[in-house]
Amino acid sequence: MPKYYTPQEANEALSIVGPILIELMEISGKIRANQPEYWTVVQKSAGNGGSPALSKLLPDFDRLDALLHKIQDMGIEVKDLTIGLIDFVAYHDGREIYLCWKFGEDKIQFWHEINEGFQGRQLINWE
Repeated sequence: MPKYYTPQEANEALSIVGPILIELMEISGKIRANQPEYWTVVQKSAGNGGSPALSKLLPDFDRLDALLHKIQDMGIEVKDLTIGLIDFVAYHDGREIYLCWKFGEDKIQFWHEINEGFQGRQLINWE
């Protein structure tokens, strides 16, 4: 059973999740910026038993994985690391919804239906 957040609980969780998300965005940006280089290193390494270059890259992937799991273990879904978009599962009016937060917003102010995504965001007006 998922953890259901109220808007207040989700806002309180931002103090923990915000810094993690910042680090995730930095690491993912670094990986994306160097993706062609990384893929070449991975391919070469697979055929020859490893490489020093790949060993330098693995900590980024390991840290990314660990941070993603930390957020997911809190019942929060990471939707987009490019813009820092996360969703908190909530229960409202007898159904599951998402409380939606984008990096840079002061607090959680929006929600959307599970199947609508970011484009379907609506202002929270029930607190």
